[in-house]
Amino acid sequence: MLFAVAVPAVMLTGLAKGGFAGVGGLALPIMALAMSPVRAAAILLPILIVQDVVGVWAFRRNWDGYVLGWTLPGAAIGIVLGYLFAAQVSADAVLGLVGVISLTFGGYRLWRERGHVVAAAANSPGWVGMLCGVASGFTSQVAHAGQPPFQIWVLPRRLPRDVLVGTTAIFFAIINWAKVPAYWALGQFSHENLVAAGLLMPVAILSTLAGVWIVRRIAPERFYTAIYVLMMLVGVRLIWDALV
Repeated sequence: MLFAVAVPAVMLTGLAKGGFAGVGGLALPIMALAMSPVRAAAILLPILIVQDVVGVWAFRRNWDGYVLGWTLPGAAIGIVLGYLFAAQVSADAVLGLVGVISLTFGGYRLWRERGHVVAAAANSPGWVGMLCGVASGFTSQVAHAGQPPFQIWVLPRRLPRDVLVGTTAIFFAIINWAKVPAYWALGQFSHENLVAAGLLMPVAILSTLAGVWIVRRIAPERFYTAIYVLMMLVGVRLIWDALV
């Protein structure tokens, strides 16, 4: 059952790291259907870190220092808050929050796909970016779903495509490494979890390379719509599981 949900989840994270921003948000909710969300996140974290290498290398010359300078300090605060949340509440509470994040994430992305963008002003000050960084760090720590808060501040700045993809890749590469101590403290880097991550690693690398290749060649609107609808459905299921 683990690999039945983990393989498609890892493929989605690979496509996301390759440039299909947002689709990776479905990975952890899918895995949470078969295991605790904290364990699912711990298995995915080493995979995300390896995938980051490919994404950062592909867009290493394209990034925005102003964006990273404001969002990363906020993300560090958010990661700490996310760790404290996971350490202090029940597994059902974490499951329910992952469901809420998934439902909100999917709804937000569908809203965006139809031209309705919830975003900060294009010239909003850096401290707004720091607050968005806090939100991004928290949701990333809990559910590896830090994209929407990050995008709320960054997208209105209308960065060139490659600069946007590169800045996003570097931002999440750094915060994924920053999450390692928190998952270690939660006791989630067990031998079993690390072996599972290692077995999934080839799928992760190949899907990331595929994402880099595909993102430069197609405009996958229908693909995105299907992913976000599924994300919302999975979110509803996780919330139901947490409540019953």
